Amino acid sequence: MELFEAIYRRRDVRDFGPDEIPRETLGIILDAAHHAGSVGFMQPWNFTIIRSQETQSTIADLVAEENNKAAGNYIGIEREKYLSLHLEAIRSAPVNIAVTCDSSRGGPHVAGRNTMPETDVYSTCCAIQNLWLAARAEGVGMCWVSLLDPERVKEILEIPPEITLVGYLCLGIPEYFEDRPHLEQQGWKTRTPLEEVVFYESWNQKATEPIQTVRENS
Repeated sequence: MELFEAIYRRRDVRDFGPDEIPRETLGIILDAAHHAGSVGFMQPWNFTIIRSQETQSTIADLVAEENNKAAGNYIGIEREKYLSLHLEAIRSAPVNIAVTCDSSRGGPHVAGRNTMPETDVYSTCCAIQNLWLAARAEGVGMCWVSLLDPERVKEILEIPPEITLVGYLCLGIPEYFEDRPHLEQQGWKTRTPLEEVVFYESWNQKATEPIQTVRENS
């Protein structure tokens, strides 16, 4: 799959079919993640593969608990709409991956990180984006689960306290990829026009005419 096609057709997938991800395909996806750019070439990421249904079920219960708490942010029809959203797929995904960041990797002094130490987490996010795009190119769907308590998940997976859990991912073979993002289709959000998020020279100085693009995207 051509790069821009993978970018525009990437989706947060929450419904998976029964097929397993081939071992070599998973290896390709992980290798793409491992080739992400990182500040000071510190490569702070680790990927914990979780196939145990018992472990997945335990974490899914935590997510359900956090989802109920989050529903308290809404009232009335908006609360009902929120609860109808399908926001995770832990039990149905054949593979879960916990992506972590080791802030100590590379030693106490990492090139380029002196004034922005948080770039270790940013670098790990780059690895997750590589993983997501590679998965899409290989016909694998992915869901990033954020409705969880990182510290409780770390306890379950025996991740050391000093390690940061950045992302909990669900991967599997979807029966189809949606044409538009799930939350957009459900009427929860729409894509913000590009012109609203691009500034010129200083904050909030927007273009006086539309930005030209050469590719259609959804």
